[in-house]
Amino acid sequence: MDRFDELQTFVSVVDSGSFSRAAERTGVAKSAVSRRLSALESRLGARLLNRTTRSLSLTESGRSFYQRALRLIADLEEAEAVVSSQHATLRGTLRIAAPLSFGLLHLGPAIQAFARIHPAVRLYVDFNDRQVDLVEEGFDLSVRIARLQDSSLIARRLTRIREVVCASPGYFERHGEPRTAEELASHATLRYTNLPDAPWRYRAPDGSEGAVRVRSEMEANNGDFLRDCAIAGHGIIRQPTFIVYRAIEQGLLKPVLTDYTWPEVNAYALYPSARHLSHRVRTFVDFLQSRFGEAPYWDRCLGG
Repeated sequence: MDRFDELQTFVSVVDSGSFSRAAERTGVAKSAVSRRLSALESRLGARLLNRTTRSLSLTESGRSFYQRALRLIADLEEAEAVVSSQHATLRGTLRIAAPLSFGLLHLGPAIQAFARIHPAVRLYVDFNDRQVDLVEEGFDLSVRIARLQDSSLIARRLTRIREVVCASPGYFERHGEPRTAEELASHATLRYTNLPDAPWRYRAPDGSEGAVRVRSEMEANNGDFLRDCAIAGHGIIRQPTFIVYRAIEQGLLKPVLTDYTWPEVNAYALYPSARHLSHRVRTFVDFLQSRFGEAPYWDRCLGG
């Protein structure tokens, strides 16, 4: 039995939480996974996993061995990656989770460009606004737009995400343009329901901070739908520039209160802290950082 196969199988079982999912990931039969784990424990003379009919858990010896196994696998992968990057093309599978709107509008074209540069890389992309469990679901990384809370994930910032308040020219002709943030309270707005229903916070031109409670005439969990509703004249939206920039450039939406500062977040590439950052992931994240940068192209609609 190959010792490295045993290590990889053990780590896969721990990461996935079951023999069945580990078998799917490694491409071997479930019985082979069980045999490898038994052979590893027999050779070490120690039980690494507590097995029940419903769950698996690491023993004290297993926790210690798991961390060492991760480092050994990471060292080998890094050594191979260094040589491979010098003498061969980038290859292998890259599994990516991405938010729907940002993914389709901006990450999708970036992935296509990356694929043209690295045609030997097999790409699997899940466009979904849900928060995936990277380890449980076997993703190499996710792209997330958020203010990150403390977590076990490692984050690399890709670019900033600015928001803009806008509506169609027709809406403003009928209802007038707000001149201050407080005037937004008398307008119809369109709310993105994946964020808490909270007052719109802002920083005024004089530097003072405040918040205004707005009334929503329409609600949805998709920013593209809300953008189209705003274009149709149904109300004012506060949306990321990456969603509305084309409509603004085409004159379909008109920004207002542009001397105000609205909350900013960042786009991040996230990957598990316990997992070695592969050469494929590092190359892809570097590519995204270079493509988007500190002043992403979608902010040109605001002169940024």
